[in-house]
Amino acid sequence: QVQLVESGGGSVQPGGSLRLSCAASGSIFSIYAMGWYRQAPGKQRELVATITTGGSTTYVDSVKGRFTISRDNAKNTVYLQMNSLKPEDTAVYYCNGRISTVWGGPAYNFWGQGTQVTVSS
Repeated sequence: QVQLVESGGGSVQPGGSLRLSCAASGSIFSIYAMGWYRQAPGKQRELVATITTGGSTTYVDSVKGRFTISRDNAKNTVYLQMNSLKPEDTAVYYCNGRISTVWGGPAYNFWGQGTQVTVSS
């Protein structure tokens, strides 16, 4: 069993910052790509940022220059530093990890429970 637990969400005024964390635990053999998704009310879930084991990153255009994804492989943790937050960043943010649980086995997608981020004045 693998668990991903997010933390760090909350309410902030426009222009503010938040840092999300996601720690993976359980029967983990190897973690490959990790990422953050978000889902606003009435909208589909969208990919926000990804990071590979080697540290290569991708971002959706709307957050480039404002958000930074990073990871600590020793702690099985991925982070999302969010700066210059805008009301349109308001959403539930979900952590995702592509994880294998046994040597030589397939990797599966695991999800966290989500953490609410609200940007409002």
